[in-house]
Amino acid sequence: MGHSRSTVILFLVAGGALLVGVVYFAPWPVWALLVTVILVAAAVVLSRRAFHGRSISAAPETPRPYIPVAPVQRQESPVERVALPSSVEDYDFLLSATVIWTSTRTVMNESIGNPAALAVEAILARARRITQQRPPGRASLVQHELSGALGIMQPDATSRLQVMAESITLILPERDQERLEKLASVRKDKAVWEHERKYEQSRREYLGDDVLKDMGSTVVWWLTRNDDHVEKTVQDIGLLAQLSAAANNKEIPEGFYPVTGEPPMTQSSEPDPGFSSAFPPGFSAETSPADCFEAFLRSLDFQEDDPQRSLFTAQVAEHVMQHGRREVADEILRRFDASPPMPDPANE
Repeated sequence: MGHSRSTVILFLVAGGALLVGVVYFAPWPVWALLVTVILVAAAVVLSRRAFHGRSISAAPETPRPYIPVAPVQRQESPVERVALPSSVEDYDFLLSATVIWTSTRTVMNESIGNPAALAVEAILARARRITQQRPPGRASLVQHELSGALGIMQPDATSRLQVMAESITLILPERDQERLEKLASVRKDKAVWEHERKYEQSRREYLGDDVLKDMGSTVVWWLTRNDDHVEKTVQDIGLLAQLSAAANNKEIPEGFYPVTGEPPMTQSSEPDPGFSSAFPPGFSAETSPADCFEAFLRSLDFQEDDPQRSLFTAQVAEHVMQHGRREVADEILRRFDASPPMPDPANE
């Protein structure tokens, strides 16, 4: 290859020298013809060299023998209802899955005591990192998340196995699910009750502190709600005054007596007006029961010599005595009946 390259270079140098001599010493037609001949010869030589080199490089190489790749053995191990923590204490998920693993090429020939246990441990560790951050009430959603996260081959903690899982099922125990549903129902009911209580409290504050705080505010509020019925509002002023007074634990102002129909309250000179008002005119706390009975007999037009009067007096005295008031019965009989006093039933 080096000898042929030297020949080409020598040929080109000689041709160049000849061309220079022709240009300087020969006429135009002669050296032009020589240049053409030299260029054609050089092109032919170079073409043959290139074709020969291409033929050598295109020679077929000896094929390498095919060595088949050894198939990777995938092994499986089932996992059934393994408890995994959730974000809420005492509420655990139950995981079921099929764990799949293969040995890495670097440790293919090494001895592993229990590869199934290593694979299961790796899957449970990956699943636990997810479930312990998820609420227990979203088991179906977390199951889809685990299917995506555990469905990728990843090395275990020892880097000896490539591990993944499929056919993943994540559930919550039935009793825990019932408890969560009850708690959710209670929270919803409590939220509704809180809203209702706040609404009721707001209405009370509105009515007590604004609408019914005095008679004028009550009348104005009623007028705004019945702006097309002014006469009705005027007729209801007495009722509104009573409502406002009751809401504020106050008496109706005297200015509203004409529309409420309530007479003005008068102060009595008696020390206990409620007690003295229980007696009819002409009677007081000093009036004896016998005096009251005498007035009662007169109202019935019983004459003193009427035998019915004595019989009626005896019957009344008997009833009075049965109620433990013997002294009253004796006085009634003494004043209005000539017969002797009746014996006390309690002493018989």
